[in-house]
Amino acid sequence: MNTAKQSLLPTYDHRPGTGPTLVFLHYWGGSARTWDLVVDRLAGRDMLTVDFRGWSRSRSLDGPCTLRRLADDTLAVLADAGVTDFVLVGHSMGGKVAQLVAAARPAGLRGIVLVASAPAKPAPGVTAEYREGLSHAYDSEESVADARDHILTSTELPEPIRSRIVADSRAGTDAARLEWPLRGIAEDISEHTRMIDVPALVVAGEHDRVEPVDVLRDHLVPHLSGADLVVIPETGHLVPLEAPADLVDAISAFAPAT
Repeated sequence: MNTAKQSLLPTYDHRPGTGPTLVFLHYWGGSARTWDLVVDRLAGRDMLTVDFRGWSRSRSLDGPCTLRRLADDTLAVLADAGVTDFVLVGHSMGGKVAQLVAAARPAGLRGIVLVASAPAKPAPGVTAEYREGLSHAYDSEESVADARDHILTSTELPEPIRSRIVADSRAGTDAARLEWPLRGIAEDISEHTRMIDVPALVVAGEHDRVEPVDVLRDHLVPHLSGADLVVIPETGHLVPLEAPADLVDAISAFAPAT
């Protein structure tokens, strides 16, 4: 874990191993530990997981928590960790952040994996009314549990994972919890996404209610040059928690250890 610059940078964990480094960026309401079931299956790989500004161990960092700020934070973390050969793996909101990071064309970037990612161009359903309702999804433990069971997942998860989802979603600052639903989710970053010049893999959950397969096919894939689309069967939005083994297979095929 980073220590020297912890007051300035988001907290991250860097697990040394075989490259390229897999850099994991979490969803709105998640944390670095959202990726634990994936990381555990990739033993021996060089991996970096981040708690975004305003979430979990990075709660002490001030806002704003805009997409651009999170992207800049990610670039700063990569520099602090000395990562020079890497693949970005972004989930949901983290996927949108990953697009902005990749658009900056940082040295050493080999590819990008977008897991149930927020698309480059928001879908028509992302209305002002939708965003206002979404901004209250994490108001209480009860509201998080309701979102977890009826929107975010389509599979039955073990109780420890179910509890972790609630705890992580409630661990965000007000700035972090509100920035995404009220502003970030509605940003059109397609101009930036079209600047990405590395191979891309889009991973979708077959039963994802948040970012359905057709939304990713229509509002994300066309903005990426030659991206492949993989659909994981019988899975909802929380792919890293619902289908970690399938996700590991997809990541490993796209970015094998060298």
